[in-house]
Amino acid sequence: MALTGLDIFKQLPKTNCKDCGSPTCLAFAMAMANGKASLDMCPHATEAAKETLGAATAPPVRTVKVGVGEQEIVMGDETVLFRHDKTFYHPTALAIQISDTLSGAELDAKIAKVNALVMDRVGQKIAIDMVAITNCSGNAATFKAAVEAVAAKANFALMLVADAAGLEAAVPAVAAKKPLLHAATAENWEKVVELAKANNCPVVVKGNGLDDTAALVEKVAAQYKELVIDFGNQSQAKTLAEMVNARRLAIKKKFRPFGYPMLACTQATCAREEIVEATTYVAKYASIVCMKADEQALLLPLMAWRMNIYTDPQKPMAVDAKVYEIGDVTPDSPVYICTNFALTYFAVEGEVVGSKIPGYIVAVDTDGASVLTAWAAGKFVAEPIAEFVEKMGIMSKVNHKNIVIPGYVAIISGKLKEKSGLDVIVGPQEAAGIPAFAKANYPHLMK
Repeated sequence: MALTGLDIFKQLPKTNCKDCGSPTCLAFAMAMANGKASLDMCPHATEAAKETLGAATAPPVRTVKVGVGEQEIVMGDETVLFRHDKTFYHPTALAIQISDTLSGAELDAKIAKVNALVMDRVGQKIAIDMVAITNCSGNAATFKAAVEAVAAKANFALMLVADAAGLEAAVPAVAAKKPLLHAATAENWEKVVELAKANNCPVVVKGNGLDDTAALVEKVAAQYKELVIDFGNQSQAKTLAEMVNARRLAIKKKFRPFGYPMLACTQATCAREEIVEATTYVAKYASIVCMKADEQALLLPLMAWRMNIYTDPQKPMAVDAKVYEIGDVTPDSPVYICTNFALTYFAVEGEVVGSKIPGYIVAVDTDGASVLTAWAAGKFVAEPIAEFVEKMGIMSKVNHKNIVIPGYVAIISGKLKEKSGLDVIVGPQEAAGIPAFAKANYPHLMK
């Protein structure tokens, strides 16, 4: 049972020192009970309080980190089953497999291809997160050589997939990079866990279904807690069912053996089917998805799916509210008005670029709301638009007094002209209509 604020308050020093940032110890206790504060914020908590409250107030899914520096991946620390209840915090890490049977120029080409899996979507960089070096050769020395070669050139965190002998050969050389070790099984867990502890690396515990994995995790967790769970299934349906059940038990029942990040490996042999399989695991609680597919065209929709799942539903995606120059603008360039909702802005930007007529885009601050939503909320109407345009000083950069507004809010054109003193042109309703609109109205500006 979750502790109440009063239960937590009884364990605190009750000095009301405010060192934690709360006005009183009771306020701090209530914040802890609501998940808005953690015990480590109280510098005066006793060891007894830390022991009592630590486990009771810990998140149901433990935080585990792989990699170091810019390559570090944070997993776990999730508290809900559904993103609309609160939000999901740490996006699924995508790991691309590299076999140790590759060597020389072939291995270098594979590493370069994987390093290039970095793309841009609505102004945000999206990329894979890990490289999984697999001991397909079965030879420990070959595996070690491949791991060292990949570690020297790859731009991502590492996962080492091998038996105990392969891991023992490879881990010491790359321990400083804090790779994820795959895997501790019923047969080798003591040896692999000892290796992980000695090198301060997280380790995957691989079982065979829910019951077997829970029993194995309990054994391992008694000695080491930097764990990731792999249920060891070979079918998509079973993997999905067991990850859902495990997360429910961790969140609802506080079942500690399943309170760790989970890993899923795709089984499909077709690259397209592999991406479809991966989307299932991203949606249903996998902290890592390991796959073979390495083509940008296939991975982009998977990354877009991940971005959508791990976007806070209470915070719209927004760009900075400001004036953007698209192309080689001149004093004759048109001025387009839109909201700062990211999808609206990038749709307009793409069409302005496609029109081959440089222009200014004024992204009005609507708290990230789209055109019609912002209009209905009174954030994209005459007064705030006129004030924002004046504040940005955009009209001092052009030799005309024209601004173009979205066709969907044509109703505000008269009031906006009155408030701003500018000539308001009603543009197309959809961004897709901008090229035709621009060519019809500004043919002399085409580049």
